[in-house]
Parts: sequence; C-alpha cells; structure tokens
Amino acid sequence: MEEINIILNECLDKELIRIIISNPRENEGPNKIIVRPILLKEELWFQETIYVGTKVLHKNYKAEFIQEEIVNNITKNFKQLQIEHSLMNATVLVSKKGKITINKKQNDAVPGSPIKLTHNRTKRYIIPEGKSVEFLVDLGVMTSDGSIIKAKYDKFKQINRFLEFIEDILPKLSNSKEIKIIDFGCGKSYLTFAMYYYLKVLKSKDVRIIGLDLKEEVIDHCNKLSEKYGFEKLRFYKGDIAQFEGVDSVDMVVTLHACDTATDYALEKAVKWGANVILSVPCCQHELNKQLHNEILEPVLKHGLIKERIAALVTDALRAELLESKGYKVQILEFIDMEHTPKNILIRAVKDEKIANNLKKYNACKDFLGVAPTLEKLLVKKKTGENI
Repeated sequence: MEEINIILNECLDKELIRIIISNPRENEGPNKIIVRPILLKEELWFQETIYVGTKVLHKNYKAEFIQEEIVNNITKNFKQLQIEHSLMNATVLVSKKGKITINKKQNDAVPGSPIKLTHNRTKRYIIPEGKSVEFLVDLGVMTSDGSIIKAKYDKFKQINRFLEFIEDILPKLSNSKEIKIIDFGCGKSYLTFAMYYYLKVLKSKDVRIIGLDLKEEVIDHCNKLSEKYGFEKLRFYKGDIAQFEGVDSVDMVVTLHACDTATDYALEKAVKWGANVILSVPCCQHELNKQLHNEILEPVLKHGLIKERIAALVTDALRAELLESKGYKVQILEFIDMEHTPKNILIRAVKDEKIANNLKKYNACKDFLGVAPTLEKLLVKKKTGENI
C-alpha cells in the first residue's frame, strides 16, 4: 500500500478539497465515504461523512489518524478513491487481487492559496457557482456571469444533487467504448443537458444520450440548444416510452418524473436492454391507490390523503423488489429535500450478479395489500392462477 500512502501524504493538508471513497466491495455497509478538512478550535481535523443507504453519519479525525482510516477503507471495503486537491486530482483503483492503479493530474492552482475551512463549510457543487455554463444560462438557471438566479436556486441544487448520483455510479460505466444513455420523459431537459455536460465535458467520457418526450415543441427546442452547444451526441426525439424501440442495448436508463405507470414501462425497457444502471424518480403513483385494500388497515386507508401517500411508497418499494429479482442492487434514496417537493424519491438500481431475490416476500406483501403492479405484469411471465 506504499503507493496509496505516498499520494495521501501529498494531499492530506488544508488545501484538500475532498476525498471520495466509493465502489464498495460488499452489498452491505457504507456505499460511499467523503473526507474533507475542517478547522476545530483553529486546529486542522478531517471530517469523514459516511453514507449508509439513506443514512448519513459523521466522524472527525485528527490529521495523524485519518490516513490510516482511509487506507483501511480503500484496501478492505472499497475499490475506488478519488482525490480533489487545490494542486492536483487523482484516482486510485484497487482490483479484487489487490492491484493498484493511480492516475494523477496536476492543477494550475498556486501553492498556499487560501481555502476557507469551517465546520460548516460552503457546499461544493459539481457544477459550481460563479462559473458561467452556457446551457444553464439559456435554461434560465444562471446569469452570464455565473450567478444563480434566486428563483432557480432549488433547480440548481437539484441538478447538482442528480450529478452526485451519476458520480457514484461512474465505475459502472465503460472507459473503453461509447456509453449509451436513454432519458425517458426528458421534458425541458435541465438534467439531461447537465448529465451530458458532466460526462462529456467534465469527465471526457465517450457518451451518447437520447432524450425522449411527447411534446414536439420541447423536443425541437432542446435539439436546437444541443446543436448550439456542439453537443454532437445529445439528441431528442418525440416518442412514447411504452412504444420506443430505437435501440437494442443501453448502458444507463434515466426516467425522471414519468407519470404513474410510464415509470413501469421505462423500468421494463431498462431491464430488457440489460442496462447496467437505472436512475428513476417516479411521479404520480396512482395505480395502486385504486387497488390498495386491506381490512386490517382500513382505519388507516379510509383517509384519502394517507392512502395516497402509502400507495406511492408501496409502489416504489415493490418496484425495488421486482428489480432485485432481475439482478439489480437497488437503493431508494432522497433526491431533494422534502420541503421543495414530495416527489423526492430516487430509485437507483445497479446491475449486480450477487443479487438474488425469489420474490417470496414480494408475493406475500402484494397479496396482503391486494395489489397487482404494472411492472410485475411487464417483467414476470405468469402461469394462470399462480403467483410469480
């Protein structure tokens, strides 16, 4: 581990921006760890932010102890380490057999440049404030000098939050061939443009993205913007999710706010194509609200608002179970703060050969609630009169 210790010796100081430890070796436990420098009583410490499912934990370490903690995590629990420092960026990959690969790139920053360290330091965004990005200016999120328009600040945070989810799954996307992504129900395409910008411009990936929506005027507008920015492999088409047959295979499927069962058709397409990654933010889950029936739960379900919310949560939980039955590791995560919108759940599914779900518990749950989700009908072939 000498190579890792050498590079950590270079970066564990007050000019470190952050270290991201990702790509866990096991299904259980933390899925990501971020290390940042902080000042506590004028002394340099390092804060470790640990992401376990939807939980976030924090630990603080003195400088002399954080290096051992990082090395222990990257050698035992994770496969990838990314360093962002004022003077350099680096990526460390550790294979199953312990082979270490390090890619390092020097930055142009001046040594000793002041970096503000506080316990509650300003959030670092993947697309930062203060730097003009053309597509965000045209979409009305940012001014020409890089300032965020006040009324669009929630949208700006949403875009960056979405890119954090993309950042987490980068190891699942190819470095040697074109990455093909389908965005179902792309709408005005804030996030579609951001995804292409991040992968193509910031990460230099060979990526092709297809955006699909039913509104012809929206599609025309987005294509004009794509041509304006020189985004050669970002194209938009008018089409219905359920009927789309334009590709044979896809690396990643994105479906954001596809209404009701449109999400199910998008998920079925993703599974059919063998997509390595699925990112879905469901919307308007009405289907199970009409089906949900259970005498024991009648005191709860008789209240329309409560029933609507329970139905929405049950819909997404059962979708997760069905995706696991098709060999995906599934997490249900908070997309943006509940105060901005109640439609804030993101289903992240990543292809994983270790995942096996025989749907026994799924069958018991859906029978108890008296429901039959569309995704089940799309994904599972049933014999008459039998459970799946």
